[in-house]
Amino acid sequence: MRLSLSVLLVTLALCCCEASEIVCPFLAIDMSSFLFTNDPLYKLQIAKYQAPPEAVEAKFEVKQCTDEISFENRVLIKKTLGKILLKCGFADFTN
Repeated sequence: MRLSLSVLLVTLALCCCEASEIVCPFLAIDMSSFLFTNDPLYKLQIAKYQAPPEAVEAKFEVKQCTDEISFENRVLIKKTLGKILLKCGFADFTN
């Protein structure tokens, strides 16, 4: 449960400050993929960021934890993220 709260707080911080207005759509897509996409496909999706291998490895360590969250709870997390993003002016997170 602590990990879920951490994810929500980081998303809230990133999305709801004025300087990140352009980042929100990409963050929304990445968060949805992070919660629901299998590891090999997600690895392909994040390759476009050209992150250092250590960062990718760290992200996948966290993903292993979130993959253990029940599907129903991941859906609830996505809905909560959607509500946060709506307040930030981004309306297309539910797809």
